[in-house]
Amino acid sequence: MSNSPPTPPQNVPSGIAEKLADQSPDVLRDIARYADELAEHREREAQLPEQDEQDEDVEAEAADRPDDVPSKATITVKEINDHRYYYWQWREGETIKSKYKGPVNSDE
Repeated sequence: MSNSPPTPPQNVPSGIAEKLADQSPDVLRDIARYADELAEHREREAQLPEQDEQDEDVEAEAADRPDDVPSKATITVKEINDHRYYYWQWREGETIKSKYKGPVNSDE
């Protein structure tokens, strides 16, 4: 282990690196914990719009689902005579059930 202080990563602004160099080991550990928590928070925040979009897709799909199609059903695409169609599909025991949903639009 070297007696010289570590070199900060290049993406750490020099002003922050200089301030950190003046801190005690206890404060540096507190800063490290805070930085980890802040990074996790920002990562979760960045995922929220993506999760909201997925939730909206699920809600729209559920609103579009006929009463006789279970919530566990997924949408699949089947090709019949060179045409593509959406079908609701789910499993009941050993049997796979399907229900027609509509044609696949070519502009999607």
